[in-house]
Amino acid sequence: MVLLEFRENRTSRVILNLRDVNYIDSSGVASLLEGLKASRDAGARLILFGLSPIAHEVLQISRLLTIFEIYDTEEKALEA
Repeated sequence: MVLLEFRENRTSRVILNLRDVNYIDSSGVASLLEGLKASRDAGARLILFGLSPIAHEVLQISRLLTIFEIYDTEEKALEA
């Protein structure tokens, strides 16, 4: 879905709210990485905000926190 947004609609950024994510597995992480790659290929930005404790932990364990653009709140994500 994110890939289509970047390619077909020429969106400059997609902002994802991860506040209510109660579970994320390797396929979820792979989807986020695919979206990040698609955004970079399109010269756009994929922004995450409001990471739930589970989402934060999975990205931290995977050592992926530093490759994503992450904000605490929607307001900060929108301002970025």
